[in-house]
Amino acid sequence: MDIELARTFLEIVSTGSFVRASERLNVGQTTVSARIRNLEQQLGRQLFVRHKGGASLTPAGEQFLRHAPMYVQLWQRTLQQVAVPPGRRAAMTVGSEVSLWQPLLVNWVRWMRGSLSDISLRVHVDVPQDLIKQVASGMVDIAIMYAPQHLPGLKIDLLLEEKLVLVTSDPDTRFMDGTDYLYIDWGPDFTLQHGMNFPDVAPDLFVDLGPLALSYVLSAGGSGYFRMSAVQAHLGTGALHLVPEMPQFSYPVYAVHSANADMTIVGPALAGLHTVSDASAR
Repeated sequence: MDIELARTFLEIVSTGSFVRASERLNVGQTTVSARIRNLEQQLGRQLFVRHKGGASLTPAGEQFLRHAPMYVQLWQRTLQQVAVPPGRRAAMTVGSEVSLWQPLLVNWVRWMRGSLSDISLRVHVDVPQDLIKQVASGMVDIAIMYAPQHLPGLKIDLLLEEKLVLVTSDPDTRFMDGTDYLYIDWGPDFTLQHGMNFPDVAPDLFVDLGPLALSYVLSAGGSGYFRMSAVQAHLGTGALHLVPEMPQFSYPVYAVHSANADMTIVGPALAGLHTVSDASAR
């Protein structure tokens, strides 16, 4: 079976639509339809029922979904092993959400380069909706994520309970001023908690990327909720200050990997990630 057929199948399942799958795969809708017809012919079963709202799986499609991620992962691992540089025993791709690369991903990569020097490493940063699918498809071996989507064949381990804290560039700030307050989109849980605690706050500056918001506050001034680990150094230098008596919000961080991963390779890397996470939590 052509690996692109299985990948196209998984993309349709993920997006719920042939049209959206073609957009994500950057191919024409006729190509997506042709691939699924080819796959259905090879399997001898219809996999999707198409309707106005998109596409849904048939019982045969549900059965194939149990095996497609494993098939794609096996192919991806095979490619990685063939491409292992001389002197290395394996290759691994690790990744994180954009907002989590500093300092956790950076520290983890440093740990692996020192402790697992016989493994060739590829580092990848992406948005959550793409990253979780890359883990499910085998393109990424381990990913660091906040609130990952549960997909078949994935294992999710809690790494640490980060805190989102309100910090400001002005040490005299004692409240949330809408004129200099940045609202950072930390996901639906944060949105709910923020709304419950600050129902009357109406900020006029919204940012959907934590590192970008932090750079702005450090350069232009202001306040906002940030991960404690990301602002710790700036609190130490006096560039930022904790706003007293303000609520702190939970921001749990997880490691996600395939349940079918080769644990002789992935296991030591996960152990190292937990070690780095424990150190950052102190």
